[in-house]
Amino acid sequence: MATYPLSEAYIDGDVLTAANVNSITEGVNDIAFGVFNAQTGTSYTLALTDVAKVVSLSNAAAITLTVPDNASIALPVGTQILLYQGGAGQVTITPAAGVDVRSNGAKLKIAGQYAVAGLLKIATDEWVAFGNLTA
Repeated sequence: MATYPLSEAYIDGDVLTAANVNSITEGVNDIAFGVFNAQTGTSYTLALTDVAKVVSLSNAAAITLTVPDNASIALPVGTQILLYQGGAGQVTITPAAGVDVRSNGAKLKIAGQYAVAGLLKIATDEWVAFGNLTA
């Protein structure tokens, strides 16, 4: 999983190594430009490598996106993941057993091709879905 040392406490007078600078640059690029994780199957389970990325879901058939429980994949609280439906197959956000995914109006499907939605982890096994969603 990528780390973002921008939150580290660097102070005046610190001398940064090339590795520090490269890591900071990598973190800024991931956040600013949205690294894509392209998925073309009909099912996908979020992974640690999806943190601060855009998961692109493209298939002609329906797609199930599973939000894993914390015991299986410990995504940190505060994790944000963008979801992009690139194909005609509608994406349904499905919580694993023991996981709650909440949204305005209980909408857990991305609204259609080219729509964007997101997930925000707000507690150990609790997420909020937001964006262009439908029931």
